[in-house]
Amino acid sequence: MANYIHVPDEAPAVPKIDVTVDERDYRSGALKLIKELRPSWKPSEVKVKFFTDGITNKLLGCYVGAVMQDVVLVRIYGNKTELLVDRENEVKSFRVLHAHRCAPRLYCTFNNGLCYEFLQGTALEPEHIRSQPVFRLIARQLAKYHAIHAHNGWVPQSDLWLKMGKYFALIPKYLKDPEQNTRLSTEVPSPQCLREELVWLQQSLSVLGSPVVLCHNDLLCKNIIYNQGAGNVKFIDYEYAGYNYQAYDIGNHFNEFAGLNEVDYSHYPDRAFQLQWLSSYLEAYKEHKGQGSEVTDGEVEVLYVQVNRFALASHFFWGLWALIQAKFSTIDFDFLG
Repeated sequence: MANYIHVPDEAPAVPKIDVTVDERDYRSGALKLIKELRPSWKPSEVKVKFFTDGITNKLLGCYVGAVMQDVVLVRIYGNKTELLVDRENEVKSFRVLHAHRCAPRLYCTFNNGLCYEFLQGTALEPEHIRSQPVFRLIARQLAKYHAIHAHNGWVPQSDLWLKMGKYFALIPKYLKDPEQNTRLSTEVPSPQCLREELVWLQQSLSVLGSPVVLCHNDLLCKNIIYNQGAGNVKFIDYEYAGYNYQAYDIGNHFNEFAGLNEVDYSHYPDRAFQLQWLSSYLEAYKEHKGQGSEVTDGEVEVLYVQVNRFALASHFFWGLWALIQAKFSTIDFDFLG
């Protein structure tokens, strides 16, 4: 059984550069990286654009000239995110997905982050991911990910329950800020209650027969780049990528229809929309697996049931994640909320 990611032999090696980028004074560190990656660029001409979408890491784009044509993205890992993210696994996922033309090129890693290729296109909003033709493109692209086969025909195992167990061990019992601590004790179920839910989830979902595939595991709107000219979507950010239940990845994406800052679960996709989405997904998945593209109503219905049950596990996973972030993150976001 394999639950690690095998990088193809032909995948280009990724250099490690011994630089630490200070998130408060990022320009000097970023320029050291650029000197290695783009030696022809004059340091005085390098422009830095700060992206503010992320709530885990800091992201900047370095480029020269008037337009953002050749851009090196520099991602600085958030405080204590190594507790949440297996960085070695992230690099392997990046390389595997790039080898299958599903991801941009990873230029290097550095002491507290990585540099990679910028993808042209627009990061999506919740209203875009439900629109035609975008939702079909997303469904087909996710199917392409899920069809990437494990090395040498090994049967992969999901690490979902292992990861949730690790997260569970890290959730704070109290928070330093008195107001936050009051919210923690009054608004969040007790650890004992959460543990019972976790056991129930594992027992209920493990038996549903959802295949274990290579998943993105964090398919929120901002991680989907739509290139209208090319007529395609690409996914970015592979921090949580790994072997997991197919239905979890889709259920997690459907949860993201509710948005991130202004959360509204009335936007969770209804049955009619889901059936269209899942049909597009299954057609592409079966094509990639060499199983034809004929999809029956029964197959769509089975997946529909699995996805909406695994959406519960996605809520629980990010709930644990947010409790840990509430304790450690230096980013200004209401993780406890």
